Amino acid sequence: MTERTPGARRTVITAAALAEPAASLSGYTIGVTADRRRDELAGLLESRGARVVLAPALRIVPIADDAELRAATRACLDSPPDIVLVNTGIGMRGWLEAADGWGLGEPLRAVLSRAYVVARGPKARAAIRSAGLQDQWSPEGESFDEVAEHLGARGIAGLTVAIQLHGESQPEYTEALESAGARVIEVPVYRWAPPTDPAPLHRLVDLITARLVDAVTFTSAPAVGALLRAAGAQCDALLEALRTDVLAACVGPVTAAPLRGYDVPVVAPGRARLSALVRTIVDELPRRAVNLEVSGHTLTLRGHAAIVDGELRPLAPAPMAVLRALAGVPGRVLSRAALLQALPRGADEHAVEMAVARLRAGLATPGIIQTVVKRGYRLPS
Repeated sequence: MTERTPGARRTVITAAALAEPAASLSGYTIGVTADRRRDELAGLLESRGARVVLAPALRIVPIADDAELRAATRACLDSPPDIVLVNTGIGMRGWLEAADGWGLGEPLRAVLSRAYVVARGPKARAAIRSAGLQDQWSPEGESFDEVAEHLGARGIAGLTVAIQLHGESQPEYTEALESAGARVIEVPVYRWAPPTDPAPLHRLVDLITARLVDAVTFTSAPAVGALLRAAGAQCDALLEALRTDVLAACVGPVTAAPLRGYDVPVVAPGRARLSALVRTIVDELPRRAVNLEVSGHTLTLRGHAAIVDGELRPLAPAPMAVLRALAGVPGRVLSRAALLQALPRGADEHAVEMAVARLRAGLATPGIIQTVVKRGYRLPS
């Protein structure tokens, strides 16, 4: 796992700086499951102050030399499709590049130029147009249900439909079209494969279940399934964390669909763009923050930091866990035994005292953590 942490642990950010877009995610940790364009997404998050955990869930394996792709291309040339469904930009570009390598690029473009071309989203549309072709329709919500409804209304009985596959065979797509009377040609351009190193993904599962990340980003639906498979026996715990404390942020509705199927609340931008995804996270995470008035000070809890009177105070996991426990019942005294429950298994009451001491040092503001003799600690009003 690669962790990219902006700034030193003792960095203090002023209230004026926190108001700037560059610091809008300061104090938050965000997991990135993307492989392709992961550095771009991580850079956008870091530029706004976030700590990023890179954990690719899948990798794309091109199959330009695959016999199945060549056979599908030949099938399209021998029996030109009436309708072509382009699912992804990378898939469309890969198909045309492979065809060029076989000397079939121009004949394929000629066939596609005569077809009714459906682009599943903006990336697919951009790839189509960059190839000198023209799409005729695109579903507003980018879902296959919309595509099936649209094509059904047009009437596809007796027509040939070519589907550029989205990383793996999608029998539900093929069956829906065939049941409406179409002949379907599946075009496999690339496939999903597990990451070369699975350790970062397993580590991200641990961080999610322990609530040590504030959000997880997804840029493809298959990445959701890969994360759940990586969770294994922890799958239920991971889903519970995503339903409650950890924000699931998806680039679009197609990516979000599997999580919604598990009753996980999801945020997604109106347009499937990485920059829009980041803006959605910037809007959402601060709304979830805990805000308190403590001993005349304004205290805000973010993922791995507290903001005291406008100054960001990064905290280690144990002090942060103690602060969250106290903030959950402001004004109420929590005993060392109660606070011990917030710390990792195996800790003792001495660890609680050490965490409180580190918390006080990290907050650098007297009076926020109050000791109640022989009883415990509290956040005074």
